[in-house]
Amino acid sequence: MRLYLVQHGEALPERIDPERPLSDKGRADVQRIAAVLRRAAVRVHTIEHSGKKRAAQTAELLATALGVQQIGIRSGIGPKDAVAPFVSDVTCRPDDLMVVGHLPFLGKAAAALVNGDESKPVVSFQQGGVVCLCREADGVWTIAWMLLPALFVD
Repeated sequence: MRLYLVQHGEALPERIDPERPLSDKGRADVQRIAAVLRRAAVRVHTIEHSGKKRAAQTAELLATALGVQQIGIRSGIGPKDAVAPFVSDVTCRPDDLMVVGHLPFLGKAAAALVNGDESKPVVSFQQGGVVCLCREADGVWTIAWMLLPALFVD
């Protein structure tokens, strides 16, 4: 099973728009990453997001590029939510999944899956970036790869 953890793209500051939609840069970063994922033939059946506007917009851009029809809100993946329920759920999941969320949640979830301790970071997320975790046959999670928008500058 592959789990794609995506930090939403850069958002507008709250003082400009309280809903914090993606900025032009955030949209461009996500579109660049989405194009790379499409060329790499990344396939997922479902993309889930936190429900916050910036995460929903990021998920929609990724879904469009990857041809994913199923996009939905997943509760319990907000910035400060506990990671244990999420870790328990994805550990039992048979199919690949993409999740668009926020820090510190994503960092803690990756740490909990890879080393069993959410307080010991294993990866440094970047807005619009994707971390691909892979669950091996023995149940061990590893970091397969990571894409950052800064690697794909126009």
